[in-house]
Parts: sequence; C-alpha cells; structure tokens
Amino acid sequence: MKFRRRSDVTLRSIALGSILACVNCYWIILMLFWNQGHPTVISLFFNVIFTLFILSLINLLLRRYFKTLSLTRGELLTIYVMLSVASTMGAQDMIQVLIPTIPHPFWFATPENEWSDLFWRYIPKWLSVRDKAVLKGYFMGESTLYTSKHIKAWLTPILSWSLFIFALVFVMLCLTTIFRRRWVEEEKLSYPIIQLPLEMTEPSFFKNRLMWLGFTTACLIDLVNGLHYLFPAVPGLGGEPFDVSVFFTEKPWNAIGWTPVGVYPFAVGLGFFIPLDLSFSCWVFYLFWKGQRVASSFLGLRSLPRLPYIEEQSFGAYIALCLVALWMSRRHLMRVAKRIIGIERTLDDSSEPMPYRWAGIGIILGMGFISGFCYRAGMSLWVVLLFFAIYYALSIAITRIRAELGSPIHDLPIGGPGRIISESFGTKRLGAANLTMLAYLFFFNRGYRGHPMPHQLEGFKIAERTGMNGRKLLIGMLIAVVLGVYASSWAFLHCSYELGATANWRPRAAFLRLQRQLSGHIPPDLPAVGAMIGGLSFTLFLTMMRMRFLWWKLHPAGYAVSGTWGMNHYWLSIFTSWALKAAILKHGGLKTYRKAVPFFLGLILGEFFAGSMWAIIGIILKKPMYKFLW
Repeated sequence: MKFRRRSDVTLRSIALGSILACVNCYWIILMLFWNQGHPTVISLFFNVIFTLFILSLINLLLRRYFKTLSLTRGELLTIYVMLSVASTMGAQDMIQVLIPTIPHPFWFATPENEWSDLFWRYIPKWLSVRDKAVLKGYFMGESTLYTSKHIKAWLTPILSWSLFIFALVFVMLCLTTIFRRRWVEEEKLSYPIIQLPLEMTEPSFFKNRLMWLGFTTACLIDLVNGLHYLFPAVPGLGGEPFDVSVFFTEKPWNAIGWTPVGVYPFAVGLGFFIPLDLSFSCWVFYLFWKGQRVASSFLGLRSLPRLPYIEEQSFGAYIALCLVALWMSRRHLMRVAKRIIGIERTLDDSSEPMPYRWAGIGIILGMGFISGFCYRAGMSLWVVLLFFAIYYALSIAITRIRAELGSPIHDLPIGGPGRIISESFGTKRLGAANLTMLAYLFFFNRGYRGHPMPHQLEGFKIAERTGMNGRKLLIGMLIAVVLGVYASSWAFLHCSYELGATANWRPRAAFLRLQRQLSGHIPPDLPAVGAMIGGLSFTLFLTMMRMRFLWWKLHPAGYAVSGTWGMNHYWLSIFTSWALKAAILKHGGLKTYRKAVPFFLGLILGEFFAGSMWAIIGIILKKPMYKFLW
C-alpha cells in the first residue's frame, strides 16, 4: 500500500511508532520488575499518554523553528494508536502472565503437590520450557538470556504462543471492522477515553490556563505523595488508600471485606467524562455488592462460602451486555453477513479498515487456526469453540462499554471462560487434558484490564474524527501487535535472566486450581451457575427499565464493572467526579461544564506525567518510588 509523506498515516509515523512501541513495551516490563506500577490496568495507559505528551511538546518546538520536520496531528495520533495497541501486548493480563506460565508447572513441581504425576503429561513440549538447567537462570537471575541453550529452549514456545496471540488479536480486528460503522458512524457513541489524546494533539490545548491549573494540581499532589513515600515525616495527600473495613469488626458488618478509600486526580478526571448515569451507577452498585456480602453474613449462609458469587454475577452481566449490543446491531450485522456471502451489494465498505468479506474470511481462518492450535494441544473441539465463544462475547461487551461509556476499568478478575466452563460442567466431563490447557489459557483471561479490542475500535474512532485513512491505520495496528508481542517477550526474558523472574504468583492461581481439579472430581457448581443466570437476568432487567423509563438512572454497565477488583480503588474517585459534574451541570449549565473540561483533562495529564517521572526515577535508581496506580 502506497503512503503519502504528509498525509494522515505516513511511513515516518509508522516508523516512529514502531520504535516507540518497542521502547514502551520495554518500559512497561521494567516498571513491573522494579515495582513501579502497572500502566495497563486502566483504560487509558499512562505510559502512552506520557510519550504523546513529550512528543507533542517537541512537536510544538519543531513547528516554530523547523516546520518541515514537525508531525501532523494525524501522525501524532497514529503513533498514539500504535503505542496503545502494542502496550496491550505487554500488558499485565497478556505477556506478563504468559511468560511466567510457560515454565511454572515444571519449576514449582514438588513431591508434595504431585504436579508431575497429575498433569505434566498433558502439557505439549512445544508450548513449555521444562529444562531445570535453563530455568535456573530464569528464576534465580544473575545469568543471561543470550546463550544458545537458553535461546533454543525458549524459541519454540515463544514462536508458538506468538502465532496464537496474532490469530487471537486478528479475529478482534475483524470483529471491530464489522461493528465499526454501527458503533462509530450510526450510533455515534461518545468514546470518552479518547478525549485526552484528541485534545493533546491540538496546539491550542497547551494554551489553556485551566488545563495547566489541573496539570499543576495533580503534579503537586503526586510530588508531595512521592516525598512522603521517601520521607514519611513529610505529610501525604492521600496517595495510599485507607481500608475502612478495620472499623467494622462485628458480624455481619465485617463481611464487607477490603474497602479502600482514596481519591486519585486522574480517576476524578476520567470519571468526569463518564455519563452521569454510569458514574452514579458505579458507586451505587459498588455499595450494592458490599450490601450483598453483609446480607449473606446476616442470613448465616455459611454452607456457600463464596456467596454472593460476585465474579459469576459480573460474568453474567457482561454476557447480557454482549447480547444487548448484538440485538441493537442486528440489522447492521444482517446486512454485513449478506455482503460477506455476496447477496447484499449496496452496502459500501470502501471506507472500512478492511472489506467486510475479508473480515468474514479473517474470522473463519483465525478461528480455524486457534481451534487447530488448541486441538493439537489436547483440547476437545467443543471445549475450544465454547471457550472462544465466551471470550469474544466478553470482548464485544467490554468494547461496547468503553465506546459508549468510557469506563476507566473493566477487569473481571479470574472470571474468564476457563473458570466458567469448569464450574458449569464439572471436572469429570472436561477431563485432564482440557483442564490443563485451560490453565495455560489463563494468561489472557486472568483479567481484561488491558484488553486489545477496545483500543482497536477507539483507534478507528480517532481515524473517523480526524479524517485519517482507516486501512493505513490497520497496517500500523498489525505492526504494533507483532512488535508488542516480541518486544515484551524479549524484555521479560532479558530482565528475568538478569534480575530473577518476577510475577511468579500470577500463574500460580491457575495451576493450584488445576491441582484441586485433578486431585478429585469436582461436580458442577450449581449455585455459581445460578449466580451467572441471575447476573444476566438482572442486567437484562436493568436494560429494559432504562429503555422504557427516562427517569431510570441505574445503568446495567455499572452493575457489570462495579463488582470487580479494580472498582475497590476508584469508587470514591468516581463518586467525587459524579458529584462535581452533577453540581456543575445543575448550577452552571452546559457552558460552565465545557469551560471546566480542560481542568479535568489537566488532572489526568498531570498525574500521568508525574507518575511516569517517578517511575523513570525508580528505574534509573533501581529502587521503588511512589506509584499512583495500584
């Protein structure tokens, strides 16, 4: 495909984006090893915003003194999209879990846990590293990746898993292509997450005094909190959350569990752009979940220790949101399907990232590769198809939530299809080979915080807003995926052999669960299945009420996202932004709201900048510093 030099998506923007994508993936892994925070646990990645901020400032100087070298807005946004997509590959719920998973069952096997007898024989050699001599340097550190023995041991598993990830993400790109017109052009969803990068690439953004006021406020808060972290005698400004559950010591109130309280400038800023009904629903349903815990304790339901099955209820809610999204897009999807098989000829797809027929063929080929990969690894075909049907349903739901409402979190921890299938069918029906591979597939289902698909659709929304060529941007995304996988894998292995492997506890949960499953047959968990159905039904009820009554304020997406781990940290920040936004709209109107927008964008940018600087200082000094993102 021919690129124009000064157009929206240029060769130099792709080249610069490729270089910075590798740098950012390395930076993400360094932050992990030096305990400097996890930028991919929220919807807007602070490492990407920091890089775009520095590029934008440099670009302002170039425009003034070397105009021919300056980047256009489209070029800056191309780089932003590439960095976001690449960062999803190096995310806490992708490569950062995959690499430790590959050797985990062999290094941590002991006579006591009997892993070697229980499931070693079900793990394909081409997906794992089991040589203790190779793994010693990986886990203990003070070694090097760059020996023929080490590279040879890791090469086949990395190549095999990377092909799997490419197919996984390519199917998402095809799905995104199919939904793009409906969710971008026809419904005109708001896409709150992209507001900051869009504004940052406008030169006038840096001339706004309110933006700099918000920026300075957030920076000063993080500066004081950073000094408090280094010198406890310096008073802090709430940088560390305080757990209020310590005040609830008597039953049934002690059942509320961990309830941190803290207000973060970036979360207040992000929450300001969430529609009021969703931000209201987030903190209301967060308290609703706590109420469920207290009620379960009050009723003395000790025979079901996991009651009220919050993860399963949230899973049912996500599936319901997917079904609602599909139903609302049914006419568009029918036209696309007819276009793919050649019946519909009036539907123009020339402006799509790829022709609809290519997208349809891509889904079939991608799923064919994924199915063959998992089948060769020992899984039954029905388990594979069910697993990925659930996974892509969750992907569609998450992408819809982000597009319509801009939720800052959507983690659904340990509530992925592997756990759901085993709870629904029991271990005997699945068998040891399926259960073993489900444990390995845990690496991209541990959580969905840095999910790739929402970033893909937001990239195409940016292209639509700014007149960029979507097909050229698609090429940039594909390059970013490849570079993100290999750069993150290399960085993780490089740091592990030098410093000793970290994050070993992440795959541990999957293999401990596998140990329990294979040590004795576990029947289907009927209460868990009931909780899934209950969550799905309640979400459909909330959707129906929202559609029929204008006064109904509870949003079904708030029910889905508020029951997960991440909301613990940010519920009070979202409450704060909701209260401020409601007061501004009530007393100042839409005009005052628009004037206030730069201040809240500045809050996000300021904390992301200050937090990034603390992370860089920590990496340089090789010691943990203050981190604002927990």
